[in-house]
Amino acid sequence: MSPLLSAEQAVLGSVLLDPDQLAHLDWLAPDHFDRPVHRSLFAALRKLRSDGHPALSADGPVPLSWVTDAVGEAGLHVRGLTAVYAHTLISACPRPAHAPVYGRMVLEGAIHRTVAQHAIRLHQVARADALQGEVEGTLRSADVLTGVLTDLARRWGTDPRPVAPAAAPAAAPATPPVQADQVAEDERFLLAVLAEQPRAMEEVVAWLRPGDFAGPAHGQLYRCLGALHHRGEPIDRITLLWEAQRRGLLADGTLSADQLTAICDDVIPGSAEWLGERVMRSSLTRTAAASARAVRALAEDEALVPGRLINHALHALGPLDEVRARWQTANGSPPPKPPASAPAPDGPPPARVHAARARSTPHPAPSPSARTGPVPTPATARPPSRGHL
Repeated sequence: MSPLLSAEQAVLGSVLLDPDQLAHLDWLAPDHFDRPVHRSLFAALRKLRSDGHPALSADGPVPLSWVTDAVGEAGLHVRGLTAVYAHTLISACPRPAHAPVYGRMVLEGAIHRTVAQHAIRLHQVARADALQGEVEGTLRSADVLTGVLTDLARRWGTDPRPVAPAAAPAAAPATPPVQADQVAEDERFLLAVLAEQPRAMEEVVAWLRPGDFAGPAHGQLYRCLGALHHRGEPIDRITLLWEAQRRGLLADGTLSADQLTAICDDVIPGSAEWLGERVMRSSLTRTAAASARAVRALAEDEALVPGRLINHALHALGPLDEVRARWQTANGSPPPKPPASAPAPDGPPPARVHAARARSTPHPAPSPSARTGPVPTPATARPPSRGHL
């Protein structure tokens, strides 16, 4: 049995044993549970509490109706739940009073699972947009993922900020660019236009970078074009070949004289700005897919605590934010609004966040003078955990 499954069972068992524990789990939602039967049962327990079930005000042992009514309510939404499984949950709970700590474990598992799901979604949308030559869906999915990370950080009680991991995470296997032939053709056409038209570099140099090219050789050739443009030197086949040789691109095999000549001789009329935007679209979707793979790899690391997971995931989205900002510049669009730093009005209050991050901290033993105080009578004292009749 996995630790997460044990934690989910322990949370439900603690509430079945002691309904008062629900008061310490207001920050935990049914969707935080992985198994559908656990979601339905926790939702049923919360409904019984909101309806004022008699077990909440009963003195002494918890009535058996608390368990049977919870099973009956949950059974309306999920199949296969029986009273036998409810008693299995009860036996899986070591200490009912530890319910907030068990709930924190459930929330931690939910954070990993939620981040992974949204990263997968971003990767799928980026690949679909690459096929269609669009970026709007990718940008929306990236915004959703950023918003989810910010919300989860508030629920966990941490400050969402990009933090690079101490050690570089294992690189996920890279997938070839979607429509690689079309992308390579767009890049060759753009380089040909930049080499042929003297003022073409001015149309793209402010927002297009060598890293936006899928082909390493194309990116290096664009770097050579940018260097010549920056120095104010003329651009043609000979000056490009000389710049490539000075940078060692011919010696290390990155470029060949024949490749460069073929690009420069492929004279076609075209707009550098239009071709540059096509290259940027491909770069944005490709970067989004790579960031999504990195975030998913972080979410699948079970040893990573939620606070670090969220902050490392925000750092992994940094390259996408950088490409997106340049895409906004190329299109003249206003930059996206940063996420608000203030908690949402319906977000969990600080007390619940503290409960979510509760640790098993031993309480100091009472002083001798405190022990001499009046002892509560059995009629007014209520134990933290109650048994069933």
